[in-house]
Amino acid sequence: MTQIGKSDTTPCPPASRPWVLAAAIVGSSMAFIDGTVVNVALPAIQRDLHATAFQAQWVVESYALLLAALLLVGGALGDHFGRRRIFAIGVGLFALASAACAAAGDVHQLIAARAVQGVGGALLVPGSLALISASFPEKERGRAIGTWSGFSGITAAIGPVLGGFLVDRFSWTWAFLINLPMAVIVLLLVWRHVPESRNPKAGALDGWGALLATVALGGIVYAFIEAPTQHWTSPAVLTALVLGVAGTVAFVVVESRLRSPMLPLGLFKVANFGGANLLTLLLYAALGGGLYFFPLNMIQAQGYSATAAGAALLPFILILFALSRWAGKLVDRFGPRLPLVIGPTIAAAGFALFAVPGVGASYWTGFFPAVVVLGLGMTITVAPLTTTVMNAVGPDLAGVASGVNNAVSRAASVLAIAVFGVVMAWVFDAALMERLHAIGASPAVTEFLQRERDKLAGAALPAGLDAATTAALKHAVAAAFVSGFRWVMLLCAGLALLSAASAWWMIGGKAAPVEAAAHDRKVLDV
Repeated sequence: MTQIGKSDTTPCPPASRPWVLAAAIVGSSMAFIDGTVVNVALPAIQRDLHATAFQAQWVVESYALLLAALLLVGGALGDHFGRRRIFAIGVGLFALASAACAAAGDVHQLIAARAVQGVGGALLVPGSLALISASFPEKERGRAIGTWSGFSGITAAIGPVLGGFLVDRFSWTWAFLINLPMAVIVLLLVWRHVPESRNPKAGALDGWGALLATVALGGIVYAFIEAPTQHWTSPAVLTALVLGVAGTVAFVVVESRLRSPMLPLGLFKVANFGGANLLTLLLYAALGGGLYFFPLNMIQAQGYSATAAGAALLPFILILFALSRWAGKLVDRFGPRLPLVIGPTIAAAGFALFAVPGVGASYWTGFFPAVVVLGLGMTITVAPLTTTVMNAVGPDLAGVASGVNNAVSRAASVLAIAVFGVVMAWVFDAALMERLHAIGASPAVTEFLQRERDKLAGAALPAGLDAATTAALKHAVAAAFVSGFRWVMLLCAGLALLSAASAWWMIGGKAAPVEAAAHDRKVLDV
């Protein structure tokens, strides 16, 4: 397993360290920007490629699934074969896949290219921090990581706005082409300034774990995304679900028996670590699933531009960025339990507020309060959650613990988008039929929209209708989507409350001493 600070490293000259930091920041920014820009670009992608809402889900899920499943393996590959080498391969693969995304002629090509992007991201994301850890001495490392984190926050803020602007003014393809110049800059910096490093004590690579994690996530995600169109009785859906469940069981069995597993299950015997990751699973399922549908609501149902939709979450990110240092002190003052109960509870209130606005709501009175409350709740949660994860296992396993927690958060988002898609489809279908009946839509119009309903709010309307009928149908489609959005956000609020309850139940009231994990460190033999 990865051990920060214990590596076979070519000394990094002091003059090269700023360049190493720049390479890590720009490289990781590619993945951060891509993760936020694509959500804003989805309505344009769906329209231009004539994709269903469920195919649009796959555009996001194919990337996120492979990133989540292979993230821990990506870090281990860097330890084995060289962090510089694997990071550079990840950046190159990510760039090539981005070009393939921009050149995609149909949605299936785009989904395939996004999957390759996910593999590149799994090599590049853990490598960015590993390069900093290997290149900076211990006294300078904290400041360097803090700089990396700060720029990550700026990137998260700029990404959706920039992506929305490119989609509105040019094309959704620029959401992917923007990665190409960034990749060239990173590769030049790596070639000129970044020394190689690896961990000579790294354990064996966990290929079975990576394969089973991919099968487990992929099977479950496929079943939930395809069920609304193929139905739960479909052989393909049932087979995928069985494979997903069997893969999950096999993954747990294999990981419990390997000497160097990619997911050391012994870590979860530490109460605070297990509690923090259960909280992560529930809260980040709510966050990832809810925020997937938010840009779709803003653009397709509310009528906002992609730029405005990209800017809609800016208050959330700015609050997180501005108050993160204050939030980091909460564990020292109150212990981990209190902030990890209060933060998710406030986040739950934010999710509930998202369920209030109807079609045509003003951003400032309808969505801005929800964004601010959610931002405050996540701010109170994120830094204490990270601190709790790190303190639960002690410094020797800090890198492993951080990687596991990161993988859990990404897997939670992947699963939530798939499950919430089923809920959205179910509510949308029922609400649309009810509204079409209420406005007296003709049988021909009703039949036409039934064929279009798998596009959700992106459904096309029949041609040749008068303006009043077209407006009424457009409002009916938007209102049906908002009905589904409300259900999704209320489910998010419920998950956030469950995460608060898990913190109250499992996490200690005071910061756990690092000695509490000594037994687990021996068992894991890291």
